[in-house]
Amino acid sequence: MGGITSDPVLAGLSPQDIRNASLGELSDLAEAMRAFLVDNVCATGGHLGPNLGVVELTLALHRVFHSPQDRILFDIGHQAYVHKIITGRASQFPSLRQRHGLSGYSAQAESAHDVIENSHASTVLAYAHGLAIAAQQHNHHVAAVLGDGALTGGMAWEGLNNLASAPDAPVVIVLNDNGRSYAPTAGGIARHLSTLVTHPSNGNIFADLDLHYIGPIDGHDIAALEKAFSDARDLHSPVVVHCLTSKGHGWDPAEAHEADRMHAVGVINPTTGKPDKPSKQTWTHVFGEEITKIGHEHPDLVCITASMLLPTGLGTFAEEFPDRVHDVGIAEQHAVTSAAGLALSGAKPVVALYSTFLNRAFDQALMDVALHRLPVTFVLDRAGITGPDGPSHHGIFDPVIMSAIPGVQIGAPRDATSLRQLLREAVDTTSGPTVIRYPKATARTDIPTQEHVHGIDVLTSSRGHTNVLLVAIGPVAQECTKVAHNIERHNIGATVIDPRWPIPPAPALLDFLTGFDYVFTVEDASRTGGMGSAIAQAAQDAGAHSKVFNLGVPRTFMPHGTREQILRESLLDAAGIETLVHEVLNGRSIYRHPDRIERGNSAYRPAPPASATT
Repeated sequence: MGGITSDPVLAGLSPQDIRNASLGELSDLAEAMRAFLVDNVCATGGHLGPNLGVVELTLALHRVFHSPQDRILFDIGHQAYVHKIITGRASQFPSLRQRHGLSGYSAQAESAHDVIENSHASTVLAYAHGLAIAAQQHNHHVAAVLGDGALTGGMAWEGLNNLASAPDAPVVIVLNDNGRSYAPTAGGIARHLSTLVTHPSNGNIFADLDLHYIGPIDGHDIAALEKAFSDARDLHSPVVVHCLTSKGHGWDPAEAHEADRMHAVGVINPTTGKPDKPSKQTWTHVFGEEITKIGHEHPDLVCITASMLLPTGLGTFAEEFPDRVHDVGIAEQHAVTSAAGLALSGAKPVVALYSTFLNRAFDQALMDVALHRLPVTFVLDRAGITGPDGPSHHGIFDPVIMSAIPGVQIGAPRDATSLRQLLREAVDTTSGPTVIRYPKATARTDIPTQEHVHGIDVLTSSRGHTNVLLVAIGPVAQECTKVAHNIERHNIGATVIDPRWPIPPAPALLDFLTGFDYVFTVEDASRTGGMGSAIAQAAQDAGAHSKVFNLGVPRTFMPHGTREQILRESLLDAAGIETLVHEVLNGRSIYRHPDRIERGNSAYRPAPPASATT
């Protein structure tokens, strides 16, 4: 392979070119696209397996439907890479998932062909229902590509239910059945889809809902797909077109990788499919090791995840305790309430999710778990700034929603050792729900504790003419300790503490605030309604006279880029935190910059003064 990115045919491609091409030309184009995807995605990282599986399907969609007049939707948007190539974005692929580069998901700002920015699964049929109601007046069609894994989510069935009640809605539901979401799809729906393939006369749930059904169709046969899509379009009614595809199709390393068919990859070798550099220990690995150890000690511990068994680190636990781990599919609401049922029966449930996906189960965490004071442990991977996956995947909102829940305790480990400690404390908690949150990153070097005071770790301490307390929440402790050492040169006494369990703010934490002129809470989550805000409110309620300032992620949807880039632009690296501390000490309000605070404008970074005001 090589030179694919400069191919003028791919670089200048348009939907009209696809419609004008012969089937032979499309076959050649499909192979060129696969080579292009392998070369480019291996160089940047991204969702490779899902896109290799939908090459012919996407070509056929653009043959039949005239985007953007007809609306082509992808659930989820990470399978839209071929769609991006067809709609003129091939030349941007070297910047895929890079800061200011091409998004790894559908993105409205990139193209009129991207109707929705859909990066949470099972939503597309609801979008399609609304769009189709409007489309009836304009003689347009809606094609909604739904992965079979997304069909495990309850919202997909709410969409199907309503589409079945809208016989004139011009929606073609393209069921992309590859037997997988991230890993092989499990449950009754997967079995039914398999039966439709092997025994089509045994009954059809879609037909039973009064939806038209066409299939199953070979999802790698462009001619068969084009005919099926054309027939479905011409019905002007909700139709399910059942397409059988193979995730990772056409690339040997993916087809041989049975665990996930190279669903999402980092930077890897395009020939071998393996990384050129050895991977470092991540927070996820630390959790996976420790929860397995705890599993041996607690035979009543049960783990639940929502189609993220391997990404959340539960692979080893599942191997050792196959009967004590449950992957419920893309069904976070069910996962949380199922955990509540386990807790009611005396088990110790641990729900392992991505932070951003817990958003979908807030009501269940509030009413089904917390209201019953059940000891469910939520382990939130990808918390904080996650990097290249962008706005829908940054885990910056879980502290906002979870800290509002009565009785919940939120732990934020600063390093691998504290993650192990907090996880054990969470599992041993019996009074109500607990949350442990950590980022998608390499686990940081352990920061030793200088002193342990009533559950709070003092990481560094000094006194000067002006005294500053940095309340470091989670992995930002590394940056905070650097700041403390730097500002001491200006006769500023700096103390850094790790509250370990910042929610709810402990009395000992509030006691710590007294005696300091300035207090800064620092977290890589939303500063609006976040953990720092809760600490500031508690301090005010307790009558503390210290000035408390909250540093965190601006109230905005953060873009994609590396974790380091976005933390730097949010002034949450050591240099940025130090800048803001100097701003305050010089009598300048850090909240006077609404662009930075509310809309994430990264341009603001004034130079720190030579010395602090005394």
